[in-house]
Amino acid sequence: MVKCKNCSSENITKRGQRKTKNKGLIQRYFCKGCKKRFVVDDGFFKKKNNSDKITQAIHLYFSGASLRKSQEHLGVFHPHNASHMTILRWIREYASLVGSYVDSLKVQNSDSISFDEMEYKTKGKQSFFIDVIDMDKRFMLHSNYSMTRTTEDIREVLKGARAKSLNKTTKFYTDGLMAYPEALRKEYSFNKHRKEFLHKVTKSKDKAFNWKIERLHNNIRERTKIMRQFKNVNSARDIMKGYEIYYNFCRKHQALGKYPYEVAIPSLQLGKNKWLDLIKLSAYSLVQTKHNKKK
Repeated sequence: MVKCKNCSSENITKRGQRKTKNKGLIQRYFCKGCKKRFVVDDGFFKKKNNSDKITQAIHLYFSGASLRKSQEHLGVFHPHNASHMTILRWIREYASLVGSYVDSLKVQNSDSISFDEMEYKTKGKQSFFIDVIDMDKRFMLHSNYSMTRTTEDIREVLKGARAKSLNKTTKFYTDGLMAYPEALRKEYSFNKHRKEFLHKVTKSKDKAFNWKIERLHNNIRERTKIMRQFKNVNSARDIMKGYEIYYNFCRKHQALGKYPYEVAIPSLQLGKNKWLDLIKLSAYSLVQTKHNKKK
């Protein structure tokens, strides 16, 4: 249902079309309530490039192509090419937009999670990507990029995972990092003496060394190995958030035979171009949030 972006009224009618050079015809609407004309913001409002080109570039990047390889690909199939820096801006903008939306979705989680961190470099300094996955659904519940891996850094990621989870988590799988037990105690009220809780600490010599999350990290390394380091924390957060979205919603999991979101969020219906649908849903959710704040 289309609503007026100025007053949220549903008493609207179509009022002509606007012709654009790269995006074709765009439908205009007229609101009988506030007497204003408007164009629906589908996440690509005022963009010079069409939605198919933008989402194709984003998907190429997270599939493993570099920024310049993505640019070369677009140059073959689209008459007006975009620079590699424009593609990076798309990646950051839409990873942030969609990230806010998917973080608000509730997950039908299992009772087991695994969390770990990966080491990177940001401006030559040590930094970390910290993430949590559902052991059964293989859904990445939350992640963050930080310059440190203190108890509070771990706890922030666990807090995001817990906020999404509809079911209680009682089993935790980690390596031996000293910050994990304290973060679990503070965020989940974990007590090793309570029978309903299990904290399995695995070591590198163990054959089953957190293999599910390590398998995920191997996939991430395949994507990030061409980057020597990140230039700043904010850019790193956007890019890694984009990979979280790609992993959960746009990449079919081999073991599951499905996309992780189909198991964890079965009510969410996405079409073939999942980036496109996620961006449109995110833009609509953002508009509704703004209207609710005005009220």
